[in-house]
Amino acid sequence: MKKTMIAITAAVSIFALSACNSNGKDSDVLVETSAGNISKDDLYNAMKDQAGKDILKDLVYVKVLSEKYKVSDKEIDKKMEETFGAQLDQYIAQYGKETVRDVTKSNILKEKAAKDSIKVKDGEVIRASHILIQAPKESATKEELAKAEATAKEIKAKLDKGESFEELAKEYGSDGTAANGGDLGWFTKESMVKEFSDAAFAMKKDEISGPVQSDFGYHIIKVTDIADNFDKMDDAKKDEILNALLKSNPTAVTDALDKAVKDAKVEVKEKDFKDLFEEPKTEE
Repeated sequence: MKKTMIAITAAVSIFALSACNSNGKDSDVLVETSAGNISKDDLYNAMKDQAGKDILKDLVYVKVLSEKYKVSDKEIDKKMEETFGAQLDQYIAQYGKETVRDVTKSNILKEKAAKDSIKVKDGEVIRASHILIQAPKESATKEELAKAEATAKEIKAKLDKGESFEELAKEYGSDGTAANGGDLGWFTKESMVKEFSDAAFAMKKDEISGPVQSDFGYHIIKVTDIADNFDKMDDAKKDEILNALLKSNPTAVTDALDKAVKDAKVEVKEKDFKDLFEEPKTEE
């Protein structure tokens, strides 16, 4: 995010310098040294090479996506709080409020395009909680593994008697989810280690597993929801599920942007940026 801020701030100077250079015969000298001068052309070319392509791409994305997706001030404010948190005022002081809002709007547009491209299949995403008794396979002794398994079995017995999963997670859980009753949120099968996913995705809603061993230790898993009939869900739930799918697909945003540019029939006029949307060549 910080790199994007710097790039956008630099972009203002890039295009300003470009305009100045096109109106004058000689490039103005910005800095004189005994080793030679630094001109506006030098600065423009350096900034163009470092930031110009990325920022121009972003301007194109915003232009193209804004035609299809709308972003409200309320959405921007909410996203800014989520992204920057307690550092929001610091970023605004450093880069300016409009720059921070512009970057945030750009990110929202890209996220909307990516989410719009995702088709959710029944059962592809689930929500689950777990109670982890840590006993890493690589480092735990046989005694530690046996003790962890015994503890997991003890927890399962308590659950079978009707004790609260959330309370037992807070009592026994040994990872960051314990404080939240073991809630892992929504996730895809690819998001978790194989042993955990194989067990969780074979379960029904509200079902509780026996001890499941993974590289991290022993888990007791409870499936709390399954993403079926996606189109009939409320918007908040849909958004949670789409966020989970975005996390599991790192190319989703890039793929959506590539499609948006292609559909918009983008043509780059400036010779310095002719290769802006060309695929990078790979050596055979």
